[in-house]
Amino acid sequence: MDFIFMLTRQDRTIEDCLAVVDLVAPVGLRHVGFKDVGVDTQTLARLNERIHAKGMTSYMEVVSTTPEACLRSARVARDIGVDRLLGGTLVEETRMILHGSAVEYYPFPGLPAGHPTQLGGSPEDVERDCRGFVAQGCAGADLLAYRATDADPLDLVRAARRGLGNAHLIVAGNVDNRERIRNIARAGANAFTIGSAIFAGSYSPRKGSILSQLADVLDDCTRTSLDAAA
Repeated sequence: MDFIFMLTRQDRTIEDCLAVVDLVAPVGLRHVGFKDVGVDTQTLARLNERIHAKGMTSYMEVVSTTPEACLRSARVARDIGVDRLLGGTLVEETRMILHGSAVEYYPFPGLPAGHPTQLGGSPEDVERDCRGFVAQGCAGADLLAYRATDADPLDLVRAARRGLGNAHLIVAGNVDNRERIRNIARAGANAFTIGSAIFAGSYSPRKGSILSQLADVLDDCTRTSLDAAA
């Protein structure tokens, strides 16, 4: 299972994102992402370039709350060359914007709302949405399982897995300890994101460096993958 390190706190890209991506590069991350809010477009472009220069896959997650802003963010993702665009619910319109580019799209299933984003909807809603995403040519889905307001998070992960078939399932938001990593892996997730828990030091509360936090997440991710293969 892949760990996507998000350069974000409270659903916003951190202002010193360029410095932090340089700082964490030696840890061995392969996937790094950011939100569409928090810094200007020029900074996002430079950040994306720097992620690529370090040999990592880039992700941008849309957390804007209006349709116009979400579509504007999709255009930004296309123009700066992000590898994978996460979030949003305007699937057809976003796919049209991304058409002809190499950007893969992973929309939000269910009923996301607000900022920081919370997730409404039932497992049936999530499964139906994920089937629709696959039918529309999306690469997978970005599920805010642990921000659910109407259902058990793991029920949503299992529902998304059923709906997606073999497509890629990313679980984002509040995956902040090894038990949650283990549980979402067992329920069928392919990847997960962590941002705020790294910067707050809450993933490994007895350690002070974000490098130590990241190393522990990577170690737990590896252990989970080995357990699944055993």
